[in-house]
Amino acid sequence: MDTTNPLASLRAQVTRAAEPLELDPGVLDGLKAPDRLLETTLEVRMDDGRIETFTAYRSQFDGARGPYKGGIRYHPQVTREEVIALSGWMTFKTAVVGLPFGGGKGGIAFDPRSHSAAEIERITRSYATELRPIIGVDRDIPAPDVNTGQREMNWLKDTYETLEGTTEPGVVTGKAIESGGSAGRVEATGRSVFLAAREVFAHLDRDLSGATVAVQGFGNVGATAARFLHEAGANVVAVSDSSGGVYLESGLDPTDVLASKREGDSVVDHHVGEKLTNEDVLTLDVDLLIPAALEGAIDADLAPAVQADVIVEGANGPLTDDADRQLQSRDVTIVPDILANAGGVIVSYLEWVQNRQRHYWEESRVNAELEDRIVAAFEEITETVEERGGLDLRTAAYSVAIDRIRQAAAERGVWP
Repeated sequence: MDTTNPLASLRAQVTRAAEPLELDPGVLDGLKAPDRLLETTLEVRMDDGRIETFTAYRSQFDGARGPYKGGIRYHPQVTREEVIALSGWMTFKTAVVGLPFGGGKGGIAFDPRSHSAAEIERITRSYATELRPIIGVDRDIPAPDVNTGQREMNWLKDTYETLEGTTEPGVVTGKAIESGGSAGRVEATGRSVFLAAREVFAHLDRDLSGATVAVQGFGNVGATAARFLHEAGANVVAVSDSSGGVYLESGLDPTDVLASKREGDSVVDHHVGEKLTNEDVLTLDVDLLIPAALEGAIDADLAPAVQADVIVEGANGPLTDDADRQLQSRDVTIVPDILANAGGVIVSYLEWVQNRQRHYWEESRVNAELEDRIVAAFEEITETVEERGGLDLRTAAYSVAIDRIRQAAAERGVWP
């Protein structure tokens, strides 16, 4: 297996994109490292009275363009390097779609499936207490990520507001509607993956209707993207989650697969189709592959077996740098994560704006704003591809983002 860690992949991507920009070495180094990193140990009482400890992190990466913004994940594989890399990707993601944010990412190394709701709440509130000094509506705005959602954001918001003695709904995004959340937030990331797929197929002069699609990772992002693609006429032939996948040549209905998953434990509980492994799903001969699980799903060992013509990255960093270079050399078209899955942070930004105004929008307005930003960003990236001599989409996206970050940093100046 390719042991390249996500931070190494991020730094390699930034280095490659920055080459034609002739950046000062100090500026380039600054684009590869966070402004600060919180690492803390949480001591939390379990339901049986035991005290259990958990390692938790929050990385804040380049605040030149605004407050830090990014999700919080609960997963046993959360590491220091992972949260730094994810906060870096978020920095370039917000820049490429024109949001006035830097990047942030946090996480707690534990498996929430092994804990009760009451224990998860205590863990979340303990974490929120540690975050309190460094977050805020104009400092750092967390959001949901892997294994977190509206419930955890509501707990984080309540803990912060209680300790601060204030009402500040914009301190986190991804909240429930009744707690100041935005319409359209739950489907936002999957919607942007679909929009990115639609735009790249049009750019390649290919018909999305009838295109075969495989989706690895059938959580909120993958399931939502699969449903929109199915509704657009694409043929979703395979989907998978952590337990495995299911394949049907004639096509699956993602809504039916999701219903089967909810009734059982996995998409493999679906009543039709051939059972596959996750690697099988990633290596199917399809027109479009959407890796929408965790980072590093396709590494240098697996890349030679990948047969998709187009890859749209639903997850953050699903290709290692070595895999990315292999696939680019084979002319596989890759829409990078910093564009494709930016829907979540776009609607988080819109939620933050609504919180600041105390005025909330209809879902149609939110979805239209999301679509406009994805389409505009894709057009700017493809124009950059042409202007700078045939760059790949990932390098072009990073070039756009780096230009914006560099300009903001230059205008801010260096002090003292």
